[in-house]
Amino acid sequence: MPLKLERLSMLIVEDTEPMRDLIAAVLGRCGVGKILQASDGDEAFGVFCKHNPDIVITDWHMPAADGLDLVTKIRWTNESPNRMAPVIMLTGYGAEQRVTASRDTGVTEFLTKPFRAEDLISRILHVIRAPRDFILNATYFGPDRRRNRKRTYNGPLRRTSDNTQT
Repeated sequence: MPLKLERLSMLIVEDTEPMRDLIAAVLGRCGVGKILQASDGDEAFGVFCKHNPDIVITDWHMPAADGLDLVTKIRWTNESPNRMAPVIMLTGYGAEQRVTASRDTGVTEFLTKPFRAEDLISRILHVIRAPRDFILNATYFGPDRRRNRKRTYNGPLRRTSDNTQT
């Protein structure tokens, strides 16, 4: 059954207007119903609180407040209307430490620039079709970072849900 993307609202957070327009054009051609835009993390959080979009696509490096600042506000502030909103980090920084920092801040998916439209759509469809449980502890709130359960892992099981896996 095809997804009804016209029911989705998405927030694009990107400081470079041509890139913002490109992303909006890709989403528009895919039938996304409502496309919101912001040029930095501070502006984006205001838009996020006002419109409560279904998915956020954000750049990392922006003036004023960057993508990680935005994700931190979405995940941790009381003003956030949806602390579990999927966030896709779309950035030119693909080094492992950047991916790890994004993951540890609560980013749902990561995609590096330059990107293909198919790759962006793939990430969007993944967060829709395979949503992850959220984890809350003293230092982290975000999607479960365990993507694959390794059957060969012999270490300690620290979560209750680990003990129920077969």
